[in-house]
This record gives sequence, structure tokens and C-alpha cells, in this order.
Amino acid sequence: MDINRIKHTAMNAQPIAIKFAKWDISPLETLSNSIVYQLREKLNRGEKMSREEKNWLAENLNHNSYFRTAVPLMGYRFDFSDVIRKFLVNQHGGWSEYYAPDKTSLREILYGRINQIVEIN
Repeated sequence: MDINRIKHTAMNAQPIAIKFAKWDISPLETLSNSIVYQLREKLNRGEKMSREEKNWLAENLNHNSYFRTAVPLMGYRFDFSDVIRKFLVNQHGGWSEYYAPDKTSLREILYGRINQIVEIN
């Protein structure tokens, strides 16, 4: 039974990262000590994120100019679309779209008064 679960998890695992740069970059294995690489590996093993990891992911998803659901690093795209959700946030008289693992991590990265957070499915 345990073997079937491991196989099933391995089959549904996301790739660690995908190259998006058109120029030559170093091999992916050189990034194995980075936080984003280790987090993607942890999620692929089926482990849960800690609060610090969720907050880190929300920060890095919403403060990069390349992707909405992924974190870029050294020409690689680390996709987290399988563990994040889309939220609309009413703040400062307008609505903005954000991606985060949960509302708590989203609140952690936003400044000022938040009127409402709505999850979009």
C-alpha cells in the first residue's frame, strides 16, 4: 500500500524547474541549495509547508516581474501553481489580484488596511 502511494505521488509531482532563459545558463543542479529548489523538492515529496515557507512563497510570487504563479531564479522557472490560490483583495479603494498559499501569508505581505480578501476558484 505504501509503495502505491509513493508511486502515485511521484507521478503527480511537478518538475523542479523549467528553463525560461534563451541564453546558456548553468545546470539546474547548481541551484540545489537555494530555498526555492528545496521548497519545490519538499512539495514534490508530499510534505507540507511551514508558516515561514508559505510567507516566503507569497512574498516571492507577488514581488517578481516575470511570473504570477512561479518564482524565477537564474534563468529557471520554479512553478508553484499546484499549491497556491488566487485572491482578490480590496484595499485603498480598489481591487487587486494576488497569488498565495493562503490568506494568512497574503496578509503578511500586504501593507495598510485590508478591507476584504476573496478567494477565486
